Amino acid sequence: MEKGGVKAWIDGDETAHDMLRRISAVRSSLLVPPLHRVPLRLGNVVEIVGPSPSAKTLILIQVAINFVLPREWNGVRYGGFDHSVLFLDLDCRFDISRFSQMLTHRIMEGNAVGDCDKTLYDLCMQRFLYARCSNSFEFLQTLKTLHCRLKREKDHGVSVHLLLIDSIGAFHWVDRASVFLSPKENNRKKLFLQSVSEAVVQDIKKLLQEYPMLVIATKSIIFGNTYSMASNEVNRCSRNVTRSPQQIQYREYMPSVWQSFVTHRILLRSSDDQPATSNYGNFSFYELEWLLPRIGLPDKIVVKDTGVFVDSRTMFAEGANCG
Repeated sequence: MEKGGVKAWIDGDETAHDMLRRISAVRSSLLVPPLHRVPLRLGNVVEIVGPSPSAKTLILIQVAINFVLPREWNGVRYGGFDHSVLFLDLDCRFDISRFSQMLTHRIMEGNAVGDCDKTLYDLCMQRFLYARCSNSFEFLQTLKTLHCRLKREKDHGVSVHLLLIDSIGAFHWVDRASVFLSPKENNRKKLFLQSVSEAVVQDIKKLLQEYPMLVIATKSIIFGNTYSMASNEVNRCSRNVTRSPQQIQYREYMPSVWQSFVTHRILLRSSDDQPATSNYGNFSFYELEWLLPRIGLPDKIVVKDTGVFVDSRTMFAEGANCG
């Protein structure tokens, strides 16, 4: 580096606003928003919590598409991870047509001709592995059979590095009610919240030991301090979470064994603060906040037909304030 270049680098005449703009233009994120803020690795368990709806499933779809796409295809760079994805649908509301629509858009976006490469589309769809569970027993059975399925995929040269669960609390209240509906069972272990969660966590841990994956799970919540079905048993397994600067509260209803298993947590909520002048039309706006690890400033995200995006003007405004 020439002497003048070294002096200019040491002087550092770049503002925080300019730095954020430069980095966002040249740096490819490890994962798509909102997971670009924190470095993640195989073995991490990320929980995305928020009311329904708050784009939780769309974020899972967007992450899945980023994984199944190749890094490069026929000279076109897609920036994907070239891996397969396993999606466990626990609330039975997954829309495969929405997944197909967003995947098609990503392929056409990278293609200069503007057409959807059918071969690439078929390859990505083959990499998307899907299973639906209607109750906790099916969920546990699926987790126990995943060893065979993942081994079969591995024998065919397919590596699965992402496990998506939508939504982890889908059977919570049904399982809770079953404690009181079947108090006289003697021939089988009684189904109750702690035992189900312990079995789920143990089965996922065993999977991760043999097949390292990044786990991302969504969870629906209700803001406020109480539930109409609150009980002493639930209170022993839950705690209030109040970490937002706006003092937003929600009751954590999942048992502690699951809470301690989670390594990262993200909170989504609706945003009423929409830009005065916007090209987004009638699309939805949400605020996204990292609770674990704690990141002070929330992101504003925009949900469009083509995906979920961070509002770049919010990011640049934060950079200008820092400068």
